[in-house]
Amino acid sequence: MKKIPALIYFLFISFLTFAQIYQPPTDAKVAAKLSQWGGKKFGLFMHWGIYSIPGIVESWSINSEDASWIPRDSTLNYEKYKKWYFDLNKQFNPVNFDPTIWAGYAKKAGMQYVVFTTKHHDGFAMFNTKQSNYKITGADVPFSSNPKANIVKEVFSAFRNEGFMIGAYFSKPDWHSEYYWWPRYATPDRNNNYDIRLHPQRWQQFKQFTYNQIEELMSDYGKVDILWLDGGWVRPKATVNEEVLSWGAPIPAWDQDIDMPKIAKMARAKQPGLIMVDRTVHGEYENYQTPEQKIPEKPLNYPWETCMTMGDAWGYVPNDNYKSANTLVHLLVDIVAKGGNFLLDVGPKPDGTFPEIVLQRLTEIGQWMDINKESIYETEPIAPYKSENVCFTKGKRGNIYALYLINEKSVVPAKIMLKSLPKIPKRVSLLGVKSVVKWKQIGNDFEIVLPKDTKGLKHALVFKFD
Repeated sequence: MKKIPALIYFLFISFLTFAQIYQPPTDAKVAAKLSQWGGKKFGLFMHWGIYSIPGIVESWSINSEDASWIPRDSTLNYEKYKKWYFDLNKQFNPVNFDPTIWAGYAKKAGMQYVVFTTKHHDGFAMFNTKQSNYKITGADVPFSSNPKANIVKEVFSAFRNEGFMIGAYFSKPDWHSEYYWWPRYATPDRNNNYDIRLHPQRWQQFKQFTYNQIEELMSDYGKVDILWLDGGWVRPKATVNEEVLSWGAPIPAWDQDIDMPKIAKMARAKQPGLIMVDRTVHGEYENYQTPEQKIPEKPLNYPWETCMTMGDAWGYVPNDNYKSANTLVHLLVDIVAKGGNFLLDVGPKPDGTFPEIVLQRLTEIGQWMDINKESIYETEPIAPYKSENVCFTKGKRGNIYALYLINEKSVVPAKIMLKSLPKIPKRVSLLGVKSVVKWKQIGNDFEIVLPKDTKGLKHALVFKFD
């Protein structure tokens, strides 16, 4: 990367600081839905596509950037590899696909909204788009003759029937589209591979292609609550910020502007109150921000959602390293205590089922949520948010909850000392037990003697302060 003169760099960073200020929605319907979403707290994210067949990183292996996290078969030259990858659609046949099972497990886990990949960067549409034949319902896809072939429609319907808010993940870049990656040229990186300034009509065709696909999703798939847009390098050049530069990818000299105002106007005309998440493009069309694979150190002053994988990978990878239920509950508690939502990602297998370990984790999380959900849903952060291994939330009725995180390898002590309490309570109860909780104040600390019937409580003890 070329060095930037100091003054220009200073002005650029100053611009970024201003540009990243969160812009609350001015549409009352969007604001109301955003508030509703903020109370849901826990959602399911799913990356599913042709990449699940070989169990490899989703889409990225056809991008020729040199990065350790982008593995590729070194025995094939790049063009042959891309052809092999793109032809995986001819093997996609998830005969055991039944989204009602997914929705049932997600509901039992305490999740209340879903975000599903309608199309990832590789361009393979998991819905019956009319803009391309590269889709789940394409004639060369074995599953296309299945009654459930329009996967997005089936997924949205199954989760909607369980009361979930519905989110459509959509990749702005499309590496299969000739209007984004023009076969006339090589594809050296994630960006479009031709100079838009020299070929404005070709880019206009891509903009129309993108608009049309999003219009289909907003028109033909029932009520949609969230449009979750990925591929943040597709953006107006003026909005390129420090985060984009940190990705290390080349920045083209031209705009990759797809006219978000036009898309938003259409989408919200069809889906009033639609939450838009134009990830990393801070401004009017990023109604909430999405820290990826991380949790902020403290509460943020705008709506946010941590998106994180249950294993190491976003999509299905055989023998993935899945987080324990204890870890997942602790992540949920930490995120909620800081005012965020937790979007937990899993990758379905190529046959259309969840790995058995995923079902186990969702079941275990659900057992904890059954007892303690009132300390999670519709809560807000309250200082000090987290003190050592204790997190705090505040309920709608003013109740304060202290969530004591249990290390899965340690024994819960008979007495617990809580520090830095937001308020000294008049009454204390432990969710999940009927016994009276004994407590006393010692200086500025608060000692709780655990009742004997706490056996079976796992992951986090939740004390309710009235």
